[in-house]
Amino acid sequence: MPKIADIEGTPNKNALKFILKEPLTWGIARSYDNAESAKDDPLASALFDIDHVTNVFYIDHWITVTQDGNANWQDLAREIADPIRAAPAASAQSAETVAAANGALANLSPEDQLRLEKINVLLNEEVRPYLQHDGGDLHILALEGNILRIHYQGACGTCPSSISGTLRGIENMLKTLEPDIQVVAV
Repeated sequence: MPKIADIEGTPNKNALKFILKEPLTWGIARSYDNAESAKDDPLASALFDIDHVTNVFYIDHWITVTQDGNANWQDLAREIADPIRAAPAASAQSAETVAAANGALANLSPEDQLRLEKINVLLNEEVRPYLQHDGGDLHILALEGNILRIHYQGACGTCPSSISGTLRGIENMLKTLEPDIQVVAV
């Protein structure tokens, strides 16, 4: 059962990031935009059962919960803490599970796989640490020609700056690798 080590605000005033002492997953991100999408995840389902919760995102040692803006964070954080503490800590996950999570991009040509690897290195070094610090992340959905489709997760998913400034910053950074690349948030 994960213990909460700290609670941090995020740039998105409607999201809080809970830092945990034990991991919930081993490298597999779980992102849910509504209760229906979370029906097979006991932790996310329990969080969506709490009034005002609109988004749940977690990976490894942290979880970000977003609310609709109509609740007092002090009261809501106490309610949210109970399901988090009741959740099982991560057990070792097989390589199969990790591979399945990344399967959507497995059908790329060898050239595009190499491009994607370089893109991911840059994102892992220069972008994801900042997004994760703020309670979010991004997931690459597709690489089609010069268009990279991404999906923001957690606090980034509903943050106004993610669609404007952050997206332009990511695109400009990736243009150092590929001058013609366009980044589209989906």
